[in-house]
Amino acid sequence: MFVDKDLNLLIQVLPNYVRIYLQNHPNRFNLIEIILDIGRRPEGRFVNGSEYLSQNIICWQDLYFCIKQLGNFNDDNRAGIEKTLHRVSCLRNKKGNIIGLTCRVGRALFGRISIIRDLLESGQSILILGKPGVGKTTTIREIARILSDEMEKRVVIIDTSNEIGGDSDIPHSGIGRARRMQVAKSELQHNIMIEAVENHMPEVVIVDEIGTELEVLAARTVAQRGVQLVGTAHGNCLDNLIKNPTLTDIIGGVQNVTLSDEEAKRRGTQKNILERKASSAFQIAIEINQKDKWFIHENIDQSVDFLLQKQTPFLQTRILKKDNKVNIHQKILQDYILEQKLLQNFRKNLFWKSKLNQNSYELMKTVNKSKIYIYSYSVSINKVQQVFKSFDFTLYFTKDFDKANLILALKPYIKENRKLRQIAKIRQIPIYTVKKNTLQHILKTILQILN
Repeated sequence: MFVDKDLNLLIQVLPNYVRIYLQNHPNRFNLIEIILDIGRRPEGRFVNGSEYLSQNIICWQDLYFCIKQLGNFNDDNRAGIEKTLHRVSCLRNKKGNIIGLTCRVGRALFGRISIIRDLLESGQSILILGKPGVGKTTTIREIARILSDEMEKRVVIIDTSNEIGGDSDIPHSGIGRARRMQVAKSELQHNIMIEAVENHMPEVVIVDEIGTELEVLAARTVAQRGVQLVGTAHGNCLDNLIKNPTLTDIIGGVQNVTLSDEEAKRRGTQKNILERKASSAFQIAIEINQKDKWFIHENIDQSVDFLLQKQTPFLQTRILKKDNKVNIHQKILQDYILEQKLLQNFRKNLFWKSKLNQNSYELMKTVNKSKIYIYSYSVSINKVQQVFKSFDFTLYFTKDFDKANLILALKPYIKENRKLRQIAKIRQIPIYTVKKNTLQHILKTILQILN
């Protein structure tokens, strides 16, 4: 980890009273960024909270002192410090004058990537998601070093703001043997991505902050040319990208499809549904919301399909412990397997003796001769049908209250819908609630109905 020497280079840029305070601060190695706004006290943001670094108020002279040592800011209002990974961003007023600085501490960390090393060795393209400041850039810097040094691949980094390789013609040692292509203007990043593939024959292309439609299109183009792509995007989870009109095409895009009456009935859905348009430019998605706890989508296409159907995708959880051991949990997939086994048990009639008495079974046979119309409210129709098929039971779904014999509703949602409860009471339609949209909870509710 490069901290001490690099951090001192950033501290030297600051006004004297801030520099002296930070040099003696016991928690300086956990510093994330320094805020210098004119007319306010300087603020330090640490891993465990924020604090003021002085009682003095920042004035024009303080800002001028910092700016003079930094040099010119790029068109994206960012500047760097020679031979370091630190980034300084500026705030401007309407006249274009700088009125504030955000000095972010850049670090090269080793060992962070052990949590996903097997995914890197797979050769699949990886998309890293997370909110600003969570450590996406630090992660892909370490990925570049691992791929170039330890796996000996030809790696090219598209470094738009010089955050990955540092603000110098000679890249920072934190990226290993990877080559770095600098981008003169942020709006030209998509052109440099294509140029990297055409001119430098990389096996891996790494790009930070994919944020425009042109960059999304370039990413799809790179992925189609047989190059492993590692990129980052802002968003807490995969669902955020689906709802983001600018970035949705990077995971295949979403389109509105109108089904025929027969197909809608077969699927148990509405006629108008959302579907994925094409394959994603990436195969794996990593959600970084905590430092040592990451969530992995091993198949983005499958996860997007599940999310569009309002179902929970197969999400893998990886936790990096203090002894550098990685714990992998795949809870949802295990739940899915248990649900399937539960259904098989029903099909083999293992639950008839324990859960249903003979009277219930005879009643079910009688009721099965008539048609039961269910009004489903936020409950997965496909899962309900799976359960009833296990009972050899025929049922129909309706959106017409006049036809409904009963209402099957998700408990958290029915509590909020007072109007629906009132209508059901007036028309004397029983409401059965399901705690969660899983086969296990739906089975429990069905058993209550039959008993």
